[in-house]
Amino acid sequence: MKRLAILGSTGSIGQSTLDVVRAHPDRLRIVGLAAGTNADRLRDQAIEFKPSVIAMATDAGLHAVASAFRADRAVSGPAGLIAVATHPDVDIVICASSGTAGLEAVLAAIDAGKTIALANKEVLVMAGSLVTAAARARGVAILPVDSEHNAVHQCLHGRQNSEIARIILTASGGPFRELPAAALANVKPEDALRHPTWRMGRKITIDSATLMNKGLEVIEAHWLFDLPADKIDVVIHPQSVVHSMVELLDGSILAQLGGADMKLPIQYACSYPERWVAPVSRLDLTAIGRLDFQRPDLQRFPCLRLAYRALEAGPSHAVVLNAANEVAVASYLDEKISFVSIPRIIEQAMDAHSGEAVNTLDEVRALDAWARDYSQKLARELELKV
Repeated sequence: MKRLAILGSTGSIGQSTLDVVRAHPDRLRIVGLAAGTNADRLRDQAIEFKPSVIAMATDAGLHAVASAFRADRAVSGPAGLIAVATHPDVDIVICASSGTAGLEAVLAAIDAGKTIALANKEVLVMAGSLVTAAARARGVAILPVDSEHNAVHQCLHGRQNSEIARIILTASGGPFRELPAAALANVKPEDALRHPTWRMGRKITIDSATLMNKGLEVIEAHWLFDLPADKIDVVIHPQSVVHSMVELLDGSILAQLGGADMKLPIQYACSYPERWVAPVSRLDLTAIGRLDFQRPDLQRFPCLRLAYRALEAGPSHAVVLNAANEVAVASYLDEKISFVSIPRIIEQAMDAHSGEAVNTLDEVRALDAWARDYSQKLARELELKV
C-alpha cells in the first residue's frame, strides 16, 4: 500500500490522481488533500477518501469543508500545503498545485524524505537547482508526472546519461498551430482555451497556445535528466500520441506512445518501478492512421525561444521568465492585453534582468517578486484600449 498526499486535489491532475486511486484501492490510499478555493469539490473528495489531513488556501474555505468532514488535522494558507506534504504517514506527494505556490511544500516534503511525483513544472523552472540539490542530499526521488517527462523517464529506464544523444519533447502545437502570424494579435482567450487534444487548467492551456508550456518543459527536463539545452529538442506532433522520445548515441530512437489521458503517467509515477493495469483506453494505431512531426515556428511562437534563452543564461533568468509569463497570462485571460503581448512582456522583463545569484529560497522569492512587479507595469503599459 502506497500512501498519497495530493497538493492541488481539485484541479485536473488531482482529479485524475483520484481516479487512479479508485482503480487501485488495494494499492493506493489517500492520506492528505490540499486545494485552493474549490471547497465544494474538496468536501466531496474528503468524504469519499477520508484523509487524515486537509488544507485549503483560505480559512473560510477550510471551514466549509471541515463542517462536513472532520479530519485529524485541518490547516489553511501556505502552512496547509506543508502540513499535507509532510504528514508522517505519506509516502508519495503528488505536486499538482498551480504556479509556484507549492515550492515550499515540495522542499519540506523532500526534507521529510517523501518521494515527489511532480506535475507542477514551475517548481523546477523557478528553483531547479535548490530542489534537485535537496533531493540528492536526502536521497529522495523526483518522479515526473508531466506526460512528456514521464515518457522520457520510461524510455530511459535502466540507461545511463552517457548513452543519450538527445531527448525530444513533443508538443501538440496548440489551437493556433496553423494560424497566420498576422491573425495572432486578434485571438481571444476563449479561442486559446480550446485545446485540440488535452483538457487542462486555464493557465497551462494558454501556455500550450503560446508554446511556453513546452519552453517550461525544456527547463524542467534540464533539471530532471541533467542534460544541457543543446541535448533537449522540441518537435510539433499534432496527434499527441508520441509523448516524447530519446535518441541514443547509435541513432536509435525510443518513444513512448499512449492516449491523451493523464491517468497513465500519474499511475506510472505511483507504481514505479512496477507497472499496473491502468484505467485508460488502449491505443489503436490503425484508428489514428498517421503521425506527423514538424519543427516549431519560433517566429510566430517566440515563448519557446525565450525559454531556451533563459535556460542558457542561468537559473535567475528562468525565475524572471516564469514570473513574467504568469503575470502576462493572467492579464491576457482578463482580456487586458493581446495574445502577442505575452512574449513581449516576458522578453522585456528578461532584458531588464542582468542576472544574479539565486542560491536560497529567499533569493528566489525576492527575484520572483521583482519580476512580477516589473511585468505588471509592462502589462499596464500594453493594456488594450477598449
